[in-house]
Amino acid sequence: MAIGERFKTGQRSTAHAYYEWDGYTDGTRTPSPTGEEKKIQLETEEVFPPISSCDKGAFWRKTSYA
Repeated sequence: MAIGERFKTGQRSTAHAYYEWDGYTDGTRTPSPTGEEKKIQLETEEVFPPISSCDKGAFWRKTSYA
């Protein structure tokens, strides 16, 4: 599971790692998520969340292992 690997809302995390917002699943990039929503930490097998401030599915890119 490489750094830079991309996931989307509803998938499960393959590692205990940090992830950064990488766009919406509908192909848009607006509205921008809040600062708190742009970076997340997930445990192995946790489900990737949507961006709750606009209720949109998101793509997430792995930035580092926790």
